[in-house]
Amino acid sequence: MKLEINKKTIEVDADPQMPLLWVLRDLLAMTGTKFGCGKGLCGACTILLDGSPVRSCSTPAIAAEGKELTTIEGVAEEYKHVQDAWVELNVPQCGYCQSGQIMSTVGLLKKNESPNDEEIEQALVGNICRCGTYGRIKKAVKLSVQLKNQ
Repeated sequence: MKLEINKKTIEVDADPQMPLLWVLRDLLAMTGTKFGCGKGLCGACTILLDGSPVRSCSTPAIAAEGKELTTIEGVAEEYKHVQDAWVELNVPQCGYCQSGQIMSTVGLLKKNESPNDEEIEQALVGNICRCGTYGRIKKAVKLSVQLKNQ
């Protein structure tokens, strides 16, 4: 099957029911997307499909056919301000959830360039941080908006 990943068309020889997480990590060696719970509950494996966050561990590869798939590797340029905010505020601790947190943030900012506190919390509610850095994550989302507007 052909998948559009980070603005490149890639031919993948995979079972259509294989979770996208394993297509990315095992078949394409794109390890920025993390494995967390394996049940779509923690958000560590979040990617974007047509700009909306989805859990790659519970989304079959066939669901991405004909759609634009974006991983953490694909947001480094356009959304550098998000990663810069994460670094400036020392958001990560163990790093387990950060790829998914950033992808959910990018999904939010694609639809809302200036979210308020409630909108940030709603957008990130499905991403679990076992270190409890939620306060710093929310500050980083706000800082990323400021950095983009500079």
